[in-house]
Amino acid sequence: MAKEELMQFEGLVIEVLPDARFRVQLESGHEIIAYTAGKMKKNRIKTLAGDRVTVEMSPYDLEKGRLVFRHKDGGAPTGPRPPMRSGQARRR
Repeated sequence: MAKEELMQFEGLVIEVLPDARFRVQLESGHEIIAYTAGKMKKNRIKTLAGDRVTVEMSPYDLEKGRLVFRHKDGGAPTGPRPPMRSGQARRR
């Protein structure tokens, strides 16, 4: 399957499931199960219920998708992190 065949939709995360999967309701009202894309995992982008997301789907399987982008305007507030206290190490 070529990447050109993928379709993109916007939706809303309605439930966080085990194994880094999410139940997403697309703008059309259709519900799918989506997993987090590798780039989002690599950059530690967290997704919570209520977040607006962009989902990539194959035209051959319209029940599953991949989260490729989390929109900043919807859902949880994203602001600057609180400053770390001295002596508190950042985990890697």
